[in-house]
Amino acid sequence: MDLAFTPEEQAFREEIRAWVKDNLPADIAHKVHNALRLSRDDMQRWAKILGQKGWLGHGWPKEFGGPGWNAVQKHLFEEECALAGAPRVVPFGPVMVAPVIMAFGNKAQQERFLPGIASGEVWWSQGYSEPGSGSDLASVKCRAERQGDTYIVNGQKTWTTLGQYGEWIFCLVRTSTEGKPQTGISFLLIDMTSPGVSVRPIKLLDGECEVNEVWFDNVQVPAENLIGEENKGWTYAKHLLSHERTNIADVNRAKRELERLKRIAKTEGVWDSTVDGPSAGRFRDQIALLEVDVVALEMLVLRVLSAEKSGKNSLDIAGLLKIKGSEIQQRYAELMMLAAGPSALPFIEEAMEAGWQGNFPGGEVANAPLASTYFNMRKTTIYGGSNEVQRNIVAQTVLG
Repeated sequence: MDLAFTPEEQAFREEIRAWVKDNLPADIAHKVHNALRLSRDDMQRWAKILGQKGWLGHGWPKEFGGPGWNAVQKHLFEEECALAGAPRVVPFGPVMVAPVIMAFGNKAQQERFLPGIASGEVWWSQGYSEPGSGSDLASVKCRAERQGDTYIVNGQKTWTTLGQYGEWIFCLVRTSTEGKPQTGISFLLIDMTSPGVSVRPIKLLDGECEVNEVWFDNVQVPAENLIGEENKGWTYAKHLLSHERTNIADVNRAKRELERLKRIAKTEGVWDSTVDGPSAGRFRDQIALLEVDVVALEMLVLRVLSAEKSGKNSLDIAGLLKIKGSEIQQRYAELMMLAAGPSALPFIEEAMEAGWQGNFPGGEVANAPLASTYFNMRKTTIYGGSNEVQRNIVAQTVLG
């Protein structure tokens, strides 16, 4: 196993770095580096820039219009984008549903849906979780009844991230109650402008409405929007979740936020200060411990990439990456709050948009909005399959 990058890979990195530097809008990078609020336009603008280059679907094979990069090239691309301050690609279209359509959709579905995903023109949402059906997706109740060439969908999805912007949503729906719960689930693509679809934002602790409830009231969905076979959706859902959990680890963002944490600690004058409590010691020692975890996570990711590059079967550790990555995200958010102290104020949208965050000590915007980031990160150990459930899966599939 060789974790060193080859000269060709280093040259690829330089090419990506130069392109991102020339094409990433400065106002978007400023917001990302300082954790300021990204609008739909900000996220869509960057997606379309990538789409024009053919890199929004950077993990896609050439046969579907992607660049055909190997695992290491994809990693280098994601790392350079993150370090430059590019927004995370909203994953629901290019990272999650697209691979399912490629693997299990028919040719007509691929020709219909993939171009809009690749260009960044169409915003997709994910319809998996329901009240009482989060980590236990086999218990979904949202019902789809076949009537001729149409499915009639009734039910509710919840915690739908950025669903207020969604134009299409991929859903797990129950099409049968016979046999095991997993055998009666289907994978359906639904136009969110259809009559009977309603979206209700959920206001979170940080003051944002990042997640939503989505209701379906006798929504008519053409049967041609069914991916694969009826009642085989559980198989397709597991294929998608492996992409989601690896994406949640997001080691590249952790590296960028680690540098932000150091910047905050030095700006606030706590770099060499002593911390009381269970984590007693110098503050910078706590940052060093976090940095060790980030490097270890990166080594684990590179180990997987090395196996893929050499043609070996990669380790089945998507759950492990999700566990460690999500805990690291919570830890750097906590340390940022501790570093800023009273300056870690709650997020007040109107004040932030008016430029009020510039009044932090030293005129730094780095501390805004730390409370918002902290609150938001509490969810990372829950979504994508709670860490408690993931530990059980790792124990069974990895440890044996």
